[in-house]
Amino acid sequence: MTEHPTSFDRPSTGADPTDPRGALLRTPVPPRASGSALPAQGSAGQTPPAAGEDSPGAFEHSQPGAEQAAEPDTHRPRPTSEGVPAQPDGGQPGGAPPGDTPSAGLIPGEVSAGGGQAGLVRPDSGAPAGAPDPGRRDAPPEPDRRTGQPTAPGRPTPMRRDGDRLRFVGAATRRIARGMDLDEIVMGLCRATVPTFADAILVYLREPLPVGDERPTGPLVLRLRRTDRIPAERDTEGGFTPAPQPEPSELETVGAELCEVRPGSALAEVLRGVRPVFTDTPAARAALPELLGEERDFALPDGRRAILAPLRGRRRVIGAALFLRGPERIAFEADDLLVAAQLATHSALGIDKAVLYGREAYIADELQRTMLPENLPRCTGVRLASRYLPAAETARVGGDWYDAIPLPGSRVALVVGDVMGHSMTSAAIMGQLRTTAQTLAGLDLPPQEVLHHLDEQAQRLGTDRMATCLYAVYDPVAHRITVANAGHPPPVLLHLGGHAEVLRVPAGAPIGVGGVDFEAVELDAPAGATLLLYTDGLVESRLRDVWTGIEQLRERLAATAQLTGPDHPPPLEALCDEVLDMLGPGDRDDDIALLAARFDGIAPSDVSYWFLDPEDAAPGKARRLARRALARWGMEDLTDAVELLVSEVVTNAVRYASKPVTLRLLRTDVLRCEVGDDVPQLPRLRQARATDEGGRGLYLVNRLARRWGATRLSTGKVVWFELNRG
Repeated sequence: MTEHPTSFDRPSTGADPTDPRGALLRTPVPPRASGSALPAQGSAGQTPPAAGEDSPGAFEHSQPGAEQAAEPDTHRPRPTSEGVPAQPDGGQPGGAPPGDTPSAGLIPGEVSAGGGQAGLVRPDSGAPAGAPDPGRRDAPPEPDRRTGQPTAPGRPTPMRRDGDRLRFVGAATRRIARGMDLDEIVMGLCRATVPTFADAILVYLREPLPVGDERPTGPLVLRLRRTDRIPAERDTEGGFTPAPQPEPSELETVGAELCEVRPGSALAEVLRGVRPVFTDTPAARAALPELLGEERDFALPDGRRAILAPLRGRRRVIGAALFLRGPERIAFEADDLLVAAQLATHSALGIDKAVLYGREAYIADELQRTMLPENLPRCTGVRLASRYLPAAETARVGGDWYDAIPLPGSRVALVVGDVMGHSMTSAAIMGQLRTTAQTLAGLDLPPQEVLHHLDEQAQRLGTDRMATCLYAVYDPVAHRITVANAGHPPPVLLHLGGHAEVLRVPAGAPIGVGGVDFEAVELDAPAGATLLLYTDGLVESRLRDVWTGIEQLRERLAATAQLTGPDHPPPLEALCDEVLDMLGPGDRDDDIALLAARFDGIAPSDVSYWFLDPEDAAPGKARRLARRALARWGMEDLTDAVELLVSEVVTNAVRYASKPVTLRLLRTDVLRCEVGDDVPQLPRLRQARATDEGGRGLYLVNRLARRWGATRLSTGKVVWFELNRG
């Protein structure tokens, strides 16, 4: 809406000075066209003009005459802050005549010391001739029309001009537009309306709200989303009971009130009309019981003290707003329908945007959740913890990822990577690279080979698909870790005694460059040590470079380890939280992926390892070796089951193997048996027929073992099974 030039000082030429509309006098306007945006409606107690009759300014802004435009206006009020409209000079020369009655406008609520808004006051009916000018600093305050007492100094006075309505609409729409989600927009509408425009408001929204172009199914159901009223005692003398203001904690209880709009009903017709209407019209009066409920203790005042405004989004009606004024306040005027229309339109479009934004945020969250591991695996000899933080709440997707992949031989692959960018495209590329890394890890390739194939995959995805990645393999039996790097920040190893060191690994080139080799290094991984893998968002920001951040990370880890003593490493979850606490307000420029691994290892006394020649005597020898190991560990109760399963698995291995078969027993929280050979074909579980002489070995393993599986290696395969320890 655009404010037209308006003279606040003199009535229009030819106007009756005693007209009760006072300063809202307007010049005659031509009859309203049939395609008008809103129907012409008179003030309370009047009938709207018939079609073709003049409607003198029912929805028009006051226009100055030609002679007024030429005369300088020395008393035009200066612009004021939003929410407090500028006021005219009531008694100065050139102002409104003494007989004029100020327009029944809107009075902004007074802000109390407790932060709430006080009730509304009615304007004075006018000043007698010779009365002091209320616009002067030394003039006494204008009395309250209801109480007759002078208003407090600085108290806002009524809006008496169309320009005041325009300023109110501008301030209200800005407040509504500031909301990002559905609740903020609805609250902005309520707070901007009560008490400046109405004493109470009820906001109904469609349940469920349609998103975008999707077609809603089922009947139209409205749910009471929020109610607001002025913070005053109920006034039942005039037949108006304001809706109770719910506490924030009771919002869901209030929102449980539903209203089903029946096709062809009075409420459906009002909503289909889209335009705000006074509730004293027959159609609106018939629609209110359907909206509010017959049993609801809610009395509406007589006359034009309520406006029902449908909320229409881009495609369809998404709700309705009911504006109410109490009997102690002036009734709504025809121009107030324009105000209600503006508030309803801006609110409905904002709600549409909020719903779309919420759907996009939901899709982004789901995409990011599916790209990252839902739960970290429980691996033998290592404990894991992780964190992921997006760059911002409004951009929850990015290219950072982490992963932990169990490998044959109780090993585990630790992966952390960072794709360039924070868009959906980056997240999609990250998902493809993570899937590729999992597939390559399942082939038990060396870390440098995994990075090489990831580099090839990134080049197939596009020429500008760049990413950094660090791939490490931890062996709990050998207490060693093999690391290969592709342009990623180096990991930090926190020893049991509290010493933290940055591991020296070759930096390498980022993934996607192409034509470069990657180098892997093998390092000690002592029991009780903690390896921290992270992305550059943790250590690099606009306020510090990457190496300064790495040094701060190392110092934070060492300081945290000192709190628990030299013999007890800090808990992993608490350690991750301490690491993230080092981030300052300006350090969240990038996504952050964090993976912490506590190396427990497997003691040599808990490992038994043998080589068996591929001959017919190998299964019997395997049974004897397993029996001795179980007796040494005090696990004789598992002897029968272990001998049977070891015999079946070793028999299948030596039948096709051409090189020695490996047999390894691991004692951890479970008993794990691993049999390796040089044949890459994986065994397949099948149901043997009654006439078959074989094919029941894996069936027995599947029935007796806690878990079992087979993994292909670069040199063959490993078949393993686990049994619970008594």
